[in-house]
Amino acid sequence: MNRYKHRAYNEELMDDLTAGGPSMDQTLRELETINRWLGGNFVTIDGLVKLLKKSPSRPLVIADLGCGGGDILKLVARWASKKKLEVELVGFDANPHIIEYAKENCKEFKNIRFEVQDIFSEEFKQREFDIILCTLFTHHFTEKQLTGIFRQFKSQAKIGVVINDLHRHPLAYHSIKLLVNLFSKSEMVKNDGPLSVLRAFKRKELVQLMNDAEIDRFTLQWMWAFRWQLVF
Repeated sequence: MNRYKHRAYNEELMDDLTAGGPSMDQTLRELETINRWLGGNFVTIDGLVKLLKKSPSRPLVIADLGCGGGDILKLVARWASKKKLEVELVGFDANPHIIEYAKENCKEFKNIRFEVQDIFSEEFKQREFDIILCTLFTHHFTEKQLTGIFRQFKSQAKIGVVINDLHRHPLAYHSIKLLVNLFSKSEMVKNDGPLSVLRAFKRKELVQLMNDAEIDRFTLQWMWAFRWQLVF
């Protein structure tokens, strides 16, 4: 059977919201390095550029869901500074240990803050932002969950949403497996890196999710390295 034909639903070690300590810190450090090496973070910045074709006339509130160690928000903060854009950046994660790491990791940035929050909670559903970012986050959910999440985003994001996630492909799987086995010191990274590719998406699956969520205006682009950029 072709293991890449359908999405996998095995839970990653990082899905354990009680996970923390030195092993989690090591994992977050390595993930920031891996994403920087492979150039995948550019996908999120490019999505922001597409949404902000005109310079905003007011400060923007940008939310990063499943923010991890805050590396994407640091990237956005630096990008906004160069563009002379005033932004308020808020990172959300359901794991309090990750949020504590992120606060320390981003302490030099005065316009970044973090909250422990479950995006399925009624409290979170009442929140509004200008832009919502999801980087390597959506593959953690089932299609049914994602349909609801995307519908929710339509009412929460005033300007738009940028999804940056993985393309399920054998070359992506074997490449990340080789990379983490050679260089990673984190058992979580060694387990979750290849598994995240198996949980990821093919183009037709993302298009179907947009249809199911009744979102007809979106762009979907394949970008290096084996990333999908979904903007709506």
